[in-house]
Amino acid sequence: MTIRYGFLSTHPPTRCGLATFNSALVAHLGAVGIPGGIVRVAANGDDLAPAPGVVHTWTATTPAGWRDTAQVLDTFDVAVVQHEYGIYPGRDGEEVLSVLHRLAVPSVVVLHTVLTHPTPNQKSLLEGIVAAAGAVVTITRAAYDRLIAGYAVDAAKISVIPHGASGYAGARTAGRTQPHLLTWGLLGPGKGIEWALRGLALLRDVEPAPVYTVAGRTHPKVAELHGEAYREGLHQLGAALGVAHRVRYEPAYLDDAALGALVRSADVVVLPYDSTEQVTSGVLVEAVAARIPVVATPFPHAVELLTDGPGLLVPHRNPVALAAAIRSIIAGPALAATLLERNGHSGPAMGWPAVARRYHELATTLVTAGARPVAVARP
Repeated sequence: MTIRYGFLSTHPPTRCGLATFNSALVAHLGAVGIPGGIVRVAANGDDLAPAPGVVHTWTATTPAGWRDTAQVLDTFDVAVVQHEYGIYPGRDGEEVLSVLHRLAVPSVVVLHTVLTHPTPNQKSLLEGIVAAAGAVVTITRAAYDRLIAGYAVDAAKISVIPHGASGYAGARTAGRTQPHLLTWGLLGPGKGIEWALRGLALLRDVEPAPVYTVAGRTHPKVAELHGEAYREGLHQLGAALGVAHRVRYEPAYLDDAALGALVRSADVVVLPYDSTEQVTSGVLVEAVAARIPVVATPFPHAVELLTDGPGLLVPHRNPVALAAAIRSIIAGPALAATLLERNGHSGPAMGWPAVARRYHELATTLVTAGARPVAVARP
């Protein structure tokens, strides 16, 4: 079945995980359906210049902007809505619920956050979103389990479709003389880079000494409120620990080719996140798909992909454990090989083309069923 998709999400040039995810989904669903249109959600200060595929912009300052948003989405066959608290106008972004209630076409809502301890309003809002949607997607089984156990929702509506991978796997960079550690993604408090720096300081005796790349701009919301204070604090910490000369910051936005080359140059991807709530990490998915060993704290998505998978889990805020895990990989090639042998999450099924086909199957079932609740790809 040929389907025209309307998408509701943040969108480049806004740099955030939601925008990156939606852009990839737009591109790959266009290969199996008819290229649709994007309703861009924009905050104050976002670049509102015309962008390919954008048919409408919903700004936080537009009174009752949800009405026009729903009207535009109704010109397509299916609305695909990315959900994250705080992206949309209203308390906790609650105006997205007004859009869903207004829609005449079926909707697929992708949940990027499912909190273990939501506020009463967050809980009520998410329950309302699931009730109003034609179908709901969680990206991990951890999020699915949380949703079923902690919220009053109809399980028949909920599917699990994994985050897609861009395909950075390939020949490793030749000619490296030092082990290369890598973290990438938008930077800000909670990223845990300070624990990685402390861990790096505990690896002084390793020969040759590892180098650490931190790639990514500061998160726009962090930059708006605090400027570059977090990044500057990391520079100061690195100098105090005596490892500043072994840390390279790459604050520019990298296109796919440049990011792919950087990922392939890494010996270990380090994800020392502070969060215990994070059920979705695109960086983790890309690292696993690229077959790079990962050392991560036990946030839910990492537990799901790395338990008996291609990496090691270490306690939060524990640089000693972090350093020990990194040391065991870079000093023991046999361990790195063993980790990658149990990499059951890589392969074609993890790529965006396969993921987009699963969304298309879900949308096709939804349209055929006349927007009645359906269950596809449940765990």
